Amino acid sequence: MEGKMSWTVADAVDYKGFPADRSKTGGWMPAALILGIEICERLSTMGIAVNLVTYLGGTLHLPSSTSANVVTDFMGTSFLLCLLGGFLADTFLGRYKTIAIFSIIQTLGTGTLALATKLPQLRPPPCHGSHTCKQANGFQMGILYIALYLIALGTGGLKSSVSGFGTDQFDEKDEKEKAQMAYFFNRFFFFISTGTLMAVTVLVYIQDEIGRSWAYGICSVSMFVAVLIFLSGTKRYRYKKSLGSPIVQIFQVIVAAINKRKMELPYNVELLYEDTPETSRIHHTDRFRFLDKAAIVGEGDLERNVGPAAAPNPWKLCPVTRVEEVKMMVALLPIWATTILFWTTYAQMMTFSVEQASTMERSVGGFQIPAGSLTVFFVAAILITLAVYDRLIMPLWKKWKGKPGFSSLQRIALGLALSTMGMASAAIAEVKRLEVARATGASATTETLPVTVFILIPQFFLVGAGEAFIYTGQLDFFITQSPKGMKTMSTGLFLTTLSLGFFVSSLLVSVVKSETGGSNGGQGWLADNINHGRLDCFYGLLAVLGVINFALYIVSAVWFRPRKSKPAALQMDTVVNGSSTAENKC
Repeated sequence: MEGKMSWTVADAVDYKGFPADRSKTGGWMPAALILGIEICERLSTMGIAVNLVTYLGGTLHLPSSTSANVVTDFMGTSFLLCLLGGFLADTFLGRYKTIAIFSIIQTLGTGTLALATKLPQLRPPPCHGSHTCKQANGFQMGILYIALYLIALGTGGLKSSVSGFGTDQFDEKDEKEKAQMAYFFNRFFFFISTGTLMAVTVLVYIQDEIGRSWAYGICSVSMFVAVLIFLSGTKRYRYKKSLGSPIVQIFQVIVAAINKRKMELPYNVELLYEDTPETSRIHHTDRFRFLDKAAIVGEGDLERNVGPAAAPNPWKLCPVTRVEEVKMMVALLPIWATTILFWTTYAQMMTFSVEQASTMERSVGGFQIPAGSLTVFFVAAILITLAVYDRLIMPLWKKWKGKPGFSSLQRIALGLALSTMGMASAAIAEVKRLEVARATGASATTETLPVTVFILIPQFFLVGAGEAFIYTGQLDFFITQSPKGMKTMSTGLFLTTLSLGFFVSSLLVSVVKSETGGSNGGQGWLADNINHGRLDCFYGLLAVLGVINFALYIVSAVWFRPRKSKPAALQMDTVVNGSSTAENKC
């Protein structure tokens, strides 16, 4: 019997619901099939996002600020829908069904976008002179929005489950498979980078030189093929049962605390309700004491506790450990809030920076660099920064401070500082670009200015290097400082900073457009034609906001109290085992 059990994975089942046979399920082959979905998702989402603004302005004839907001709203919704995908996977569908359903939705979205960019009826006629451009009508924009938000919905569902389902194929309790899992993480991040690089180079080139419908068609076909490959592994996958959504647990604590808001806390915290096993308990703390009221035992709270396996109504009474888990999540919020602005800065690299590049000299020899491909310098900055940090900074820091690299809070601080410097650099580059535009009398964004596009490289490199630090810092911080049972929720918090960063960008653009409309000869800072605007002032505003936000972040980081030793030890065990670190990463 023992020999037979050793061939099964304790917490996983096969596609029929039987205990998973280690020799027939899981491992590298099924995990590789899942990676194909991820590379196609990156190819589609990034290939569309980095070059969409040129289509909106050049073909649909939308104003500069409107084009930027369409892109940032699309990306913000994609990240926000990760929460929906995670909730459905945790509560109802499971990861396998979530990936299958949402990958098909994304395929439909890219197919619709290919049609929208192909059919002449779905775009306005070309411009005839600089003053006769007709904007896309409501029907044409409606079809475009349907396509974009189908893609956003598909992306959100995929992001929430792909990495987690990949790690499900390895058994943490088996040393050999645990080592393979670590290798899977490396390959997962590699595939993300590969998909992004292909998107900003090959796919953008196809869009500009061959046709957008061809490029989006390639995305749709490649995702469809990836889905078929994914489904072909159904019998080889390992499946793990859903444990429920931590969002429900958080609301249970909040509702119980509100219902008992008029009750007095006991002088002795030992009188608070606790039913968590001793080895998994989190000790009571004095912060956010209002939430402690959820653990006060009131009249009738234990009436349901009539059997050995029964438990009180969790909407009326919560154990201290669950209350402390919610407190730990609340303590993350100041850091969470002060990292949102970075992603607002990041959004400019996909919108206004691409618009800048489209007006500048981009020829190298006889080759014309597509404006959207300038983001390759952004990706290069990320890869170079991570390599330098890993090979140079970490060893030196360990010799000097005795620690293996910067802490998560230090990395976040570096990311915020670099992004602020990136916006200052962008403002300086835009001043130069505007000087040339005015000197040459350029009146249309289609005119190429005699100024090299490479003056934009510093802003791409600074913000890209900032992302390398802040992305890893945020992921590390939210994973290691959150309770063991709320990894999905903590990763969700991280993803919402990306989502809100894009939405804040849209809001900021709208406010600036409205408030500066009477300045600059009636054009405002964000004119329909960027050659007539003051994009440098907008970048300068973001730099000033970055300085203020950085100061608020420092205050929040000083106020934050890291986890106590015992919970931290429990948490580190989870991180070392690997499953939590990359389980729900985008």
